[in-house]
This record gives sequence, structure tokens and C-alpha cells, in this order.
Amino acid sequence: MISGFPPSACLLESLLRASAEVASAAVDARFLQSRNISSAARMMSLLSVLFEDIRESKSPLPTSSILCLTELFSVVRRTKSIVEEISSGSALWTLLYAELFSQKLYACSKELGRALDILPVSLLQLSGDSLEQVELVHRQAKRASLFVDPQEVGLREEIIKVMGGSSDCKKVEEIMCRLNLQSMADYQEEVRRLEAEIPKQAGTGGIIAVSNIDRLIAVVTFSMSVIFRCSSGPNKMITAPERAKAASIVFNIPDEFRCPISLDLMRDPVIVASGQTYERGSIKRWIDSGHRACPKSGKKLIHMALIPNYALKSLIDQWCKENNVPLRFRDQDEDSIIAAAAAHAVDHIKVVKTAVEAVRMTAEFLAGKLVTGSPDAQRQATYEVRLLAKTGMDHRQIIAEAGAIPFLVALLSSSDARTQENAVTALLNLSIYENNKKLIMSAGAIDAIVKVLRDGIEMEARENAAATLFSLSAIHECKVAIGSRPEAIEGLVGLLRDGTATGKRDACTALYNLATYAGSKASIVSAGAVPLLVGLLMDDKAGVTDDALSVLAMVCGCAEGVKAIGENKMVVVRILVELIRFGSEKGKENSICVLLKLCRDIGGEEMGKCLLMNPRSVPSLQGLVATGSAKARRKADAVVRLITR
Repeated sequence: MISGFPPSACLLESLLRASAEVASAAVDARFLQSRNISSAARMMSLLSVLFEDIRESKSPLPTSSILCLTELFSVVRRTKSIVEEISSGSALWTLLYAELFSQKLYACSKELGRALDILPVSLLQLSGDSLEQVELVHRQAKRASLFVDPQEVGLREEIIKVMGGSSDCKKVEEIMCRLNLQSMADYQEEVRRLEAEIPKQAGTGGIIAVSNIDRLIAVVTFSMSVIFRCSSGPNKMITAPERAKAASIVFNIPDEFRCPISLDLMRDPVIVASGQTYERGSIKRWIDSGHRACPKSGKKLIHMALIPNYALKSLIDQWCKENNVPLRFRDQDEDSIIAAAAAHAVDHIKVVKTAVEAVRMTAEFLAGKLVTGSPDAQRQATYEVRLLAKTGMDHRQIIAEAGAIPFLVALLSSSDARTQENAVTALLNLSIYENNKKLIMSAGAIDAIVKVLRDGIEMEARENAAATLFSLSAIHECKVAIGSRPEAIEGLVGLLRDGTATGKRDACTALYNLATYAGSKASIVSAGAVPLLVGLLMDDKAGVTDDALSVLAMVCGCAEGVKAIGENKMVVVRILVELIRFGSEKGKENSICVLLKLCRDIGGEEMGKCLLMNPRSVPSLQGLVATGSAKARRKADAVVRLITR
């Protein structure tokens, strides 16, 4: 048995069981992704013949075979996980992300082909049938191409139209039938699966994913309520006039009466700490999923209390009466599902015209205070602009149109610490809007921001200046302009040394962006970044290992970078080997990238000696060859070959 790998008998049993489970899950899967799932199941069935043959031979397996079978097990397990996600998950969610699921299954097929590339068939005592099966699977995997079912794409587009406010009830019913949602139980199960998707997506997709799921739930419940009368038996159809009544209620609800998250007519409006109003159930679910910021404004919630908005509730009640909307549609009785569900299936909430004008007037007033106000007024105005620019893309555009950017740039040289910090942070928030980046650059901001980066009164101002340079460097011409200023790179390198953990991370990300421009790499090295970056690799308190590695991998692209890293190659090799063993996926890829570059540019023999002097090098590299990402495996294999040669 190889250290770190399971016994061959256990490995074969796991392979057989996993491949059988893929085939079983494929049988149970619904029609979505049917071609891709069938292809995966067919290849797994063919491979099971190979696994059976190896198990029955009972011959000891060579080391290379165990490594390859371990890689095969990893691919089979990933395939099984994806197939199960499709077969047991929400049909609507799978449909909405049809391309993503197709790409996942395609990636598994290509991984399978690469694993079979290195299968040492000649060392295994296989029957003729098994050899033919392996060759067949190998050919199929190598020929695999990305397939996205055009019918699923078309159906997905129809769903998106419904999510955007389509009022064609008959079309909704047809879509649900095509998704095999026919009985009340089918609809209820789909809602349950969508609700189960919320905690999975809340941490990664945020409000966008949660809002999409909410609207999908609305589509299903709306369809269910329109097709069935829930209070009169599980499958009783409602009449055409009742359908029309439900639809007419849906599309006349004022935007300000809808919850920004669910887009539903609010029944129990509550105010959160940021001052925004939401439906109680929607915002509670948002908070319960771990979020601590207002979904609409992005402000951090200083408390989690939900305060009833009685004034808005009264207005909604009055609107219902004036528009002959039965109040029972807003209550928890037998008919509430019709209006509540249908209200979800409307277009995104629009910015009310009066609110836009109010923001515009505020931005113009603040811009005036920035240039004509007293020092105290300027400090307050920069703070207000900083907050306003944090609350959304529309506000960032309005502030720029009000002409505030040149005045903020001028205040970067303020002798007041708070004014300087607010001004640079306001520019950071404004730079998130793509069109503002060029406006900030045109206002001559780069030199002023660099000065704050190097000589800012407070560390927070210096760190936010680094974050601003990172944001601006997303545009190539800004990147070139910043990278051509040695003082900018020196300021970022100084922050690597003196900044807080947040500042060091901001400096790393800014340096990484600048290093993507070839002309900046040598400047980063000459500014003394390499020793600081190497030191940050093992600094647990800073927590910027992956960011520092990314910059090192970039500066390896120039001769100066390789030379600087190689000056202390024994220490660097030891650190990189540890990161290959215990680092993140991204960290492993960058570590092996740096190692390979050192081997090729410094010399395979010299680097080979350094690696072989570390007893953990070879096992770590072999482990990466077996279990790393495709990119990491390729580079690790090249390093192993260099050492061997």
C-alpha cells in the first residue's frame, strides 16, 4: 500500500460502488441534461467491467496503477455528485443554469480521458474484453464535446420571461407541464427543492441568487394557484375569470409596495437598521442565512431588529381598497397564495422617479459643499458622498454627473485626516462604476492617490488608496499609467511591510493587477517586493498567502523576478513544498507554477538538488500529480520529470 492512498481492494470496491451509483442516478434522473447524463452513465458502466476484471485477478497492483485508479475514483465521484445534484435538485434551478451543468459534466469527461491517458494497461492483467472496453471509453472521453440542449435553452428563456413579468398564464402552465409538474404534489415538491437551494446559494450568490430563487418559487406557486384551487381539493381547476382576476391584481401593484428582495406585495413591511423596508419573511430569511448587510444599500446593519412600518402598511391597505383589491389576498387565508405568488413573477423593482431626483439634488448640494464649504462642512460632505457612493451603481453615476469627482481629488491633499480618508474612500466607492474609472483618471487623481498611499495621515487612508488603485487598474490604460509610476509601486510595497492584514491584502491585489502588465514586473521586483512576499507566505496573522503567491507567480514572468526569488531558493523551496501539501487549490497551482519556473530558468540540476534535499518534496509533487487540478497536475508532472532527468 502507498502511504496516503487506500488499499487497492478498498479502492476497487469504492470505484465499483461509485460507478454503479452514477448509472443508478442516471436512471432516476429527469429529462434535464439527459444526453450528458446518459453519456456519463454509459462510460461508467463500461469502466465497471475494467474494475471487476482488476478485482478478480487478485494480482498486486503496481504503484502507477494505484495512482491512476485513485485519480479515476476522484473523477467518478465528482460525476456522481453532479448527476445526483441534477436528479434530486430543482428542475427550474437546473434549467436556469443549463450551461453551467453541461460544462461540469463536460469537464468530468475530459478529466476521465486524461486519467485514462496515463493508465498503465500493459502492467494490468486484463482480458481482451476489458481492454476493448477501456479503449472504447478512452475514445469516447477524448472525443467528448460540450453539449447544451437547445430545447433546454429555449425553455430557460421562456422561464426568464416569466420571471421578468410575463402575464401569459397559459404559457406558464405549458412550461410547468414540460417540466413534468402535473399534480399538486409535483408543484409542492419543486417548491421544497427550491427552498432547499437557498442556503446553498446564499453564501456564494448573495441577494442575486436568493432573489432568483424567490422568483422561481413565485413562478411555481403562481402557476399552482392559477391551475388549482387549493382550498377545494388537490386537483380542482379554477375558472378562467378567476385566472384573469389574479393576473390583473399582479401587474398593477405599485413598485414602492413591493419587497425589494421578493418583489411581492408586502403584507408585513418592516424597517431594518439601514432605514430600508422589506417584507418581514424575506429579510428574516436573508439575515438567517448569515448576511449582516442591507441587501439594497449594502450598509452594515448595526442591529438586527425588525421595526414594523405601520405607515406603509396603512398606505398598502388604502391602495387595496381604492383599487378594489380584496384585502384577503394579503392575508393568510385560502386565496392568499394567488396574489402573493403572482406578485413574485413581475419585473425588477424600478427606481421611483422622485427618489432619483432627490438623490440628484443631494449629490449636487454635496458637490457644492466640497468646493465652497468650511473645513468642517467639507469633512461632513466627503463623509456623506462616501456613504452615498456605497449604496448603488445609480448613485455612483449621479454623483459623477454632479461633478463631485474633481473636488474629491482636490481634497485628497487636505491636512484634515478625516477629510482625506473620506475623500479617498469616496473615490474608491465611485470607481466601482466602470464609467467613473476614466473620469477619476482624467481628473488627475492617480498622482494624488499615490501621495495618499505613501504619505497618508492615517493608515486607513493609505490602505483605501491601495484599494482604489486596484479598482482603477482594472482598465488597461489606468494599469499602464499606475505601473509607470515607480512611487506607486513603492507605496504598495511599503504597505506590504507596514500595513494591517487588510492593507497587505489590498497591496497584494493591486500589485497582482499591475503585474499583469509586463512593463510593471521588473519595477515590482526592484522595489523590493519579493522578500516581503516570501515572508507573507507563512504569515498566518496576515492571512494573505494566496494573494502573495499570485504576485510571485506573476513576477516569475521576468528574469529579475526569477533571480530575486532564487536568491534564497532553499527557503523558498521549503515554503512552496509545504504549500503544495497543505495550501488551497489556488495556492497549490501558484506554488507549482513558481517551482517550475525556477527549475527551468535557474537550472533543473541545481533546483533538483534543492528539492531532493527536502524529504517531503517528491511525495508532495506525486500527490499533486494524482489529486491536483488539471493545471497543477501538468506542471507537477513536468517538475517530477525534470528532477528524474
